[in-house]
Amino acid sequence: MFFTPVTRRAACAPLTSDAAWQHLVRASLQAAAAPAADVQIRQDDKATTLQIDVPGLAREQLQISIEGVRVQVRSIKGAPRQVHRVWELPQPIDATASTAKLEHGVLTLTLAHPQPQSQVVELTVH
Repeated sequence: MFFTPVTRRAACAPLTSDAAWQHLVRASLQAAAAPAADVQIRQDDKATTLQIDVPGLAREQLQISIEGVRVQVRSIKGAPRQVHRVWELPQPIDATASTAKLEHGVLTLTLAHPQPQSQVVELTVH
């Protein structure tokens, strides 16, 4: 016979570990349900590169948006194939330095990481 301790907590205040566990389980279930064969992800210290298979779509039929650490790729209404994918990256994205290229049905997103800028300020002696 095994006994396990039971603890009670307020329903309105989830523990941090509970929230982390729920996030892990939710992410695992979403990853298992989503087809991963059509996306390749590479990351280095300068950029994250996503290669997405989007056969049958032209450049004009794709919309790519970057907001903070989220990247969204979707096809427009009336496109021959509907695509809607969203990624949340662990690092911020420099949207001005990022690029998108479509060749032979493969969309390559190169999402640049922002370069740290110096916070040094020089003062003039009067």
